[in-house]
Amino acid sequence: MILTIDVGNTNITCGVFRGDVLAASFRITTKMPRTSDEYGMILSNLLERNSIETSDIEDAIICSVVPNVMHSLKGGLVKYFHITPIVVEAGIKTGIRILTPNPQQIGADRIVDAVGAYEIYGGPVLVIDFGTATTYDFVDETGSFMGGITAPGIRISAKALWEDAAKLPEIEIKKPDQILGKDTITSMQSGLVYGQIGQTEYIINKVKEEVGLENVKTVVTGGLGRIIANETDAVDVYDKDLTLKGIYRVYKKQNRKIK
Repeated sequence: MILTIDVGNTNITCGVFRGDVLAASFRITTKMPRTSDEYGMILSNLLERNSIETSDIEDAIICSVVPNVMHSLKGGLVKYFHITPIVVEAGIKTGIRILTPNPQQIGADRIVDAVGAYEIYGGPVLVIDFGTATTYDFVDETGSFMGGITAPGIRISAKALWEDAAKLPEIEIKKPDQILGKDTITSMQSGLVYGQIGQTEYIINKVKEEVGLENVKTVVTGGLGRIIANETDAVDVYDKDLTLKGIYRVYKKQNRKIK
């Protein structure tokens, strides 16, 4: 079994693949500092809760956008699993050609999303990840990463509202029954959710216009992606596990001999 780890700014999402099947997944918060022992124990306990023994894990691969987590996380895998994990970084074989002036500046999370979307759903494809930031990345029909867009995520926008406007409260992010809010909370929910839907539809249409293609498949992932995907016909697919699937597909390209 292969352990795939996606280290994001908010959560560390882990997936265990048995063959090509995602057998289990779970999350750990990112922002709490942890030692290698803590990572080792947490991962071991969560695997056990999913009826997976540490000895079942044959290898591991990490995709991270949070560098200061990596030393302890890798140390935990070495100490508790006796595995030195692969890290998705510049120079690793992904199967995606990055046709931008500075390929090293493209985040590892965006690369694995692009790999997952292209290999599972085909190209041309626009993959949208509703994470801490909302990212839009276009991969053409040949598997070339052509460029992308980065926007504030829904939670970042929400946090800005209640932290920078003294009288606005912290709210649950969900779609209200109607766009015209009847109170402060529903008006904020309308702005956040409907504003994101509008942004998403506009960017999708603008990308299609710029690349001169109408048959671009739109694949959405990320925690709040389902809310948006359910509210617009501009989205073709919602795949909550796309990033883990992309990491696993990158792993398969490494020709690594497992223990």
